[in-house]
Amino acid sequence: MELSFAAMSRLAPRDLTVLMTSTTQNIRTTLVIGGTGKTGRRVAEKLSAQGLAVRVGSRSGEPAFDWNEPDTWVPALEGVDRVYVTYYPDLAFPGAAEQVGAFAKVAVETGARRLVLLSGRGEEAAEISENNLKASGADWTIVRSSWFNQNFNESFFLEPVLAGEIALPTADAVEAFVDADDIADVVVAALTDDKHIGKTYELSGPRLLSYSDVAAELSKATGRQITYVSVTNEEYRAVLRQNGLPEEFADLFTMILDGRNAHLVHGVEEALGRKPKDFADFAREAAATGVWDV
Repeated sequence: MELSFAAMSRLAPRDLTVLMTSTTQNIRTTLVIGGTGKTGRRVAEKLSAQGLAVRVGSRSGEPAFDWNEPDTWVPALEGVDRVYVTYYPDLAFPGAAEQVGAFAKVAVETGARRLVLLSGRGEEAAEISENNLKASGADWTIVRSSWFNQNFNESFFLEPVLAGEIALPTADAVEAFVDADDIADVVVAALTDDKHIGKTYELSGPRLLSYSDVAAELSKATGRQITYVSVTNEEYRAVLRQNGLPEEFADLFTMILDGRNAHLVHGVEEALGRKPKDFADFAREAAATGVWDV
């Protein structure tokens, strides 16, 4: 049933509460793929805080979900009507588009029509995954993000920050780092409000930063000297190999070097009606947790 604003204005407060509760209850369970990751964990927590049922999609989940094991998809989708779709390691990696398209088709067929995909800004390969998901017939929303602030305290840049030296193949290129909480807020809005269906939101932080700028902000927040050192792509690939990480991660830095994302976008404002978090505020809050103490 759909009510006009005029009809809703005539409802008594108790009747309006009942209507709102009934609407919320129409949402069954949300599958959060990568629900232990940087954005997935936040999305799961925010949905749970709204009283909504959440299922974490991971190899350690119950039931288990594995992108490389399609037999796990249907059990993970049982009783689910919406999905936050994230792909590890990245949508630009070989085979990602095919898997995302196949999963989206299965999701729609099992009743999970509402799909929100985390994509990447400026990634042509990621757009193929987006198109494959749309072709499934889903009610879709695409959320494109740039590099996360949380890469520096929850992910692969944490150890370099602790060591006091961030060595990357980015030269003096700039990036519009975005906060994982802002991403999660946009995703939750898209999962719970139909007005976001068919929208593509490109997210960034409020300013462009080079990695030298990042090092300066981290130095200010931690009270320690943290420096940025420019290395070649080949040197960085060697570091990735030594740490057992996919060398293809080095290719993602080409998106910073060629300047394709060297401009601000306004998806956070468009989706939420507020400004995104600045990197300096993130750094100050993260430092207060002691994560960078040595």
